[in-house]
Order: sequence, then C-alpha cells, then structure tokens
Amino acid sequence: MFEQTVAIDNLEDMITLFGNFDKNIKRIENRYRVTVTSLGNTIRIKGEDDKVCLAKKTVEGLITMIKKTGQITDQNVDYVSALVEDGEENKISDITDADCICVTTMGKPVKPKTLGQKRYVEAIENNTVTIGVGPAGTGKTYLAVALAVKAFKSKEVSRIVLTRPAVEAGERLGFLPGDLQQKVDPYLRPLYDALFDMLGAENFQKCQERGDIEVVPLAYMRGRTLDDSFIILDEAQNTTSEQMKMFLTRLGFNSKAVVNGDVTQIDLPDGKHSGLKDAIKILKNIDDIAISRLTGRDVVRHRLVQEIIKAYERSSERHERKS
Repeated sequence: MFEQTVAIDNLEDMITLFGNFDKNIKRIENRYRVTVTSLGNTIRIKGEDDKVCLAKKTVEGLITMIKKTGQITDQNVDYVSALVEDGEENKISDITDADCICVTTMGKPVKPKTLGQKRYVEAIENNTVTIGVGPAGTGKTYLAVALAVKAFKSKEVSRIVLTRPAVEAGERLGFLPGDLQQKVDPYLRPLYDALFDMLGAENFQKCQERGDIEVVPLAYMRGRTLDDSFIILDEAQNTTSEQMKMFLTRLGFNSKAVVNGDVTQIDLPDGKHSGLKDAIKILKNIDDIAISRLTGRDVVRHRLVQEIIKAYERSSERHERKS
C-alpha cells in the first residue's frame, strides 16, 4: 500500500474540495481505486503507486481551481482527472486564468471551462471567420453569443445577426399555425435562450425592435450584405453547400462570422451533402479563417452527455471497422 499527502492551508478550500457529503472525494476514490482521508489540514491518499500519484495530481489541480474560482463541480473533477491522465495537469491554470467574456443577467460570469473552449474563444477573437465543430453540449452557441454580446456592448459592432437552417420543418411549416416568423421560432429557440441569459428578455426585445439584434432563419440571409455585424450561423451541419456559400458571402466590412455545427448530427435529406463538411475542407488553408474543433471532453452539460457521446463514437468506430 502506497501513501502520499497533500497539505491544504485553508479550511474552506478543504471543505470545497470534499464537497457535499464528500461527493468530490468519492468521485476521485472511485476513479482511481484509492482511499482519501483528511487529518487537520492534510489529505492522505492510499492505494497503488500509479493511482495514488494520479489522484494526488488531481487533488492539487482541483485546489488550484478552487483558489481561483472558489468552487468546483462534478464536471471540473472529471475534466481535471482527464487532464492529469493525459499528462496535461500544467494546463489547468490556463482554464482558471481565462478571461470572463460577459456576465449574465443573473450575475453569473461566462467564461470558457475547458481548454477546447478556450481555444475556440481565442479563435473567434483573433479571426474574422471561425468554424466551430463539436458535439452537443460543448458550448459552441452559448460562447459565440456571449462574444457577440460583448462586441455589441463595447460598440465593436452595431448589430448581432443570429441564424440557423430550419431543416427539421421542411415543407411541414405550412401546417403550423401563425405567420412565417412564428413557424420558425421553435427552431431558433436555442439562440433566443442564450440571448435572454446575456441581456434579459426586456433588453433583448428592445434591441430586436430597434433592429440591433436579428434572429432569423437562414433563408432570410440571401441578397444581404452585413456590415459592422457579428453574425452566427448555428446548426451549420444542416446547410447545403450552396447555402453555406451564400451565408459566408454575406460578410461585410468590420464584421465577424461564427459558423457552428456537429457533423455527427446531420438532418439533411438523403442525397444532400453537408455544407459544413465542405466548408471545413475548402476553407482550411485561408488566412483569417479558423477551424476550431471541440470534443466530448469539452462537454459541459450533464455527465451523461459525455458518456452518450463516447458510446456513439465507439459504435461508429465499430461500424467503420466492419465496413
């Protein structure tokens, strides 16, 4: 039985580390098959040599995070553990030192929570066009909207334009009640939700009435030139190649565009090729266009979302091997 210790100089940090009913420590114990106990300001970790070393580095990484942010979540525990296992524990401070993008109406700071998200945010800040590719729950839309709101509030742009294809509706839109805007609103709901968080429903409505913020289906974009705008195309995997070209050529002076999508969730009819896949191939070597890839590790939703994504990836790999 091997043992190592970690000294913690602050009792509050110790309490935060353990979590309610010791849930954080139990998570570490289960992951590494070790025993973690505390005595005074010292944590003792017992188990197999290599597992104890990993658990110790995880504990030290979480303490670093606690000192910077004052709290940790289940997702933090799993993410720090994954970094430690990949030998990237020195990058934990890159996350904790990430700048706050903006603050929600509830007073919650919006900032990247993973290295992948941090690289994605930096890509948007440093390039005119950014293509964000990754699975559901990686914060692609939410972070892009936060950056758009930040640019709008600081008067870097005078307008925010958010759009997505309403592929799921197809010809059935005509059977839904209401005018065209009311028909497509359900497909734009994730964009509305993010804006409500950042601006509040009342401020959002005022901005929308003035034309400072537009949330429109992709079909509305044809023939327009968008100057001085922050433009976000969401669910881009459901665009055709023609639609993607149309969208990208709307870009005007002093504008920034973000294209987001998940190439594993394409809802296009059979025979239609995803414009997002084409754009990644065609635009990959053009200056001022960044392609940012997020993975299952960057998922910040419920823990099960990561497990679901991993399970589907394994199934896809098995299918490819059989093929």
